[in-house]
Amino acid sequence: MSGGNQITLLKNGVEFFPALEAAIDEAQYEVYLQTYIFEMDHIGIRIANALKRAAQRGVLVCLLLDGFGCRTLEESHIQGLEQAGVNVMIYRRRISPWTLKRNRLRRMHRKMAVIDGRVGFLGGINIIDDNNTPDHVPPRIDYAVRMEGRLLQTMRHSVTALWQKMSWLHFRRKVHSNLPKTMPKQKIGNMHARLLLRDNVMHRREIEDAYLDLIQRAEREILIANSYFLPGLRFRHALRDAAKRGVRVTLLLQGRVEYMLLDFASHALYSNLLADGIEIYEYWKSFMHSKVAVVDGRWAMVGSSNIDPFSLMMSHEANVLVDDFAFAANLLEDLRQTMKDGANKVTLSGWQHQHHLKRLFSWLVYGLVRVMMGFAGYSDKRAE
Repeated sequence: MSGGNQITLLKNGVEFFPALEAAIDEAQYEVYLQTYIFEMDHIGIRIANALKRAAQRGVLVCLLLDGFGCRTLEESHIQGLEQAGVNVMIYRRRISPWTLKRNRLRRMHRKMAVIDGRVGFLGGINIIDDNNTPDHVPPRIDYAVRMEGRLLQTMRHSVTALWQKMSWLHFRRKVHSNLPKTMPKQKIGNMHARLLLRDNVMHRREIEDAYLDLIQRAEREILIANSYFLPGLRFRHALRDAAKRGVRVTLLLQGRVEYMLLDFASHALYSNLLADGIEIYEYWKSFMHSKVAVVDGRWAMVGSSNIDPFSLMMSHEANVLVDDFAFAANLLEDLRQTMKDGANKVTLSGWQHQHHLKRLFSWLVYGLVRVMMGFAGYSDKRAE
């Protein structure tokens, strides 16, 4: 954990986008923005214009987009950014979902920005309007953080390293920033935090192992809010063991069906989780895109990583682990209010009385997802 940080919780785009836009407008040297989705709705246009303004005043602007997440982004928008001086690269342009190439599911799923090595943003919020949801339901629930302090040096190294790697793969020239090379590690605030990454080389299990460590440390309460929840055996056993030693374990999961395969596969785990004494709540009021957790009112996790094989074993992800009572209390209070306002509790008796065909279908879908991961190269036995 790194001390000397100031970290602010941002809920939904209504808090995140103004903070991001303001930081970009204040940039003097460089802006690195990496996101899975960049939708050119009014929010995307607003952030794109901020990036253009920065580039036009001489700031180095590097925008890295995922090829699948941004598959609907028109080439004209990318060209407009580039003509304004923004450096744009696409991480792995879209690959057909029907191909048998083993790497087709490896994506750049993180949402991360670093401005002047001074201010950073990280979380689960893509560049898309909160109200841009299927069926025009209320705004989706999501979180991010704004960070200043010593952790920014690690964040900047992460975003620049991925950009340089992609530049090499795309045969692009190295970009040059005017950022002073001797910038000190700034101590701003007293909060302790750690940047957690997931990639396919140096950080293969960093996020999952951090979750497991938190679960094993827990003494009173674990609350996990995650939109796509399909953990492996180690993770499920850790939750079960925590519940057995008297820890209250609560899962806040998405109730609305957004991606059918993952939704039904998650349902296959409900019976065992409930039987182990784990509480499950499903959020129905809108779409829940959160990837956060609070443990013992002290440790808080915020980031881009779902608790499923796609995030934990295949994608580029970024989370931050915060050790701070006030920050954790703020997130915990908001999660509890979210549960009160729009979630339903799932009971073991109620779930077991569900139609047997529906439960059978969930297990069939679970098996299908496992087969898909096998084709994709996900074969680590510890995640079976």
